[in-house]
Order: sequence, then C-alpha cells, then structure tokens
Amino acid sequence: MLILASASPRRQELLTQAGLTFTVASADLNEELLPGEMAASYVQRLAEEKAQVVWNLHKATDAPDDPLIVLGADTCVVSEDNILGKPTDTADARRMLEILSGRIHTVLTGIAAVTRSGTVHAVEITHVTLTLLKDAEIAQYIASGEPLDKAGAYAIQGYAARWIPRIDGCYFNVVGLPISRTIDLLAEAREAVGSSGRKP
Repeated sequence: MLILASASPRRQELLTQAGLTFTVASADLNEELLPGEMAASYVQRLAEEKAQVVWNLHKATDAPDDPLIVLGADTCVVSEDNILGKPTDTADARRMLEILSGRIHTVLTGIAAVTRSGTVHAVEITHVTLTLLKDAEIAQYIASGEPLDKAGAYAIQGYAARWIPRIDGCYFNVVGLPISRTIDLLAEAREAVGSSGRKP
C-alpha cells in the first residue's frame, strides 16, 4: 500500500506515468528554512517530515501482508546561495525569476519512504541553464499564473521550457520527482519492511 504525502499534481502525474498505484494524503507542515540549514538538508528534512506525518495518521492500515509505505518529497531551487521554494506572491515570483535569469541553477528534490521498519531517503540534484529573460517576458509569464505554485517560480514542463537550453541530470527531478531514483527508493523500502517481517 503506497501513499503519496504530497498534493502536487506533477508528482501524482509522474507516479501514475511510472505505473504505480497509490493514494494521496498531503501533510500540512511549516516549510520554513531553519537557521543555517543547507538546501540538501532542507529538502531531505521536509520530505521525511511529510512522510512521517502521513505515516502516523495512517499506520493503522499497515498490515503484514500489505505493508504501508508513505512517500514524501520536497523540491527547491538554488542559485548563488539563494534557496528558492514556492513564491509567496507575484513580487516574490519576479524576484526569483530575476535571480535565475541568465544563470545556471541547481534543483534539489528530497525523497523519503517511511515504513514500520524506518525511513530511507535520498536527494537528487539537477543543474539547469536558464537564458537571460527580458522584463516583459517575466511580466507576461507571471501574469499567466504558472509560476505561482512552483519552486523557483517556473515549470520546466510548461511555458518556461522555451528558456531552458540545457539541463545536466534528471529532467523529472526538475518537474518535482526523480522517477528512477524514487522507484529504487521504494524498492529499498519494500525490501527493508519485508526483511523485518521474516522469521530468522
């Protein structure tokens, strides 16, 4: 039994595309960056916290022959030490796009799978090149509404694709969930929970 601890439509679409069967139960958390927290630690912590919260709420459904696995994920964008999550408003979206314009930035996604045996986790990293954006392009993009619920204020799978000449790493990581890495992590979680249930 797999639960995705995320309300993100992109993550749901990617898991469905990968052929997985799952339900969705999002976790309501404070996602503020802790003082001195690095980006990789930040996304890993939030992924684990999201998965753990949902596991605690649904652990009664865990069964020996159908173990509960809860998958959490969190994505952020980093450019020159600026850690960018989802913009709070249109002004924040403009600030983020101006930071990213004409530069190479890094996208990090933390993933975590919680079972009765514990937690397994990973962080995927992709480098993305964004062309130099004109003020009018930024304004038009913000007016479309697309940037407002995306980490770093852009969607690689949307209109912003026209501004991304290259990436180095997993494309799906930039969308919001590194599928291949996630499949491997879920297999690791299933193996761990299977081992814990076996007799010596």
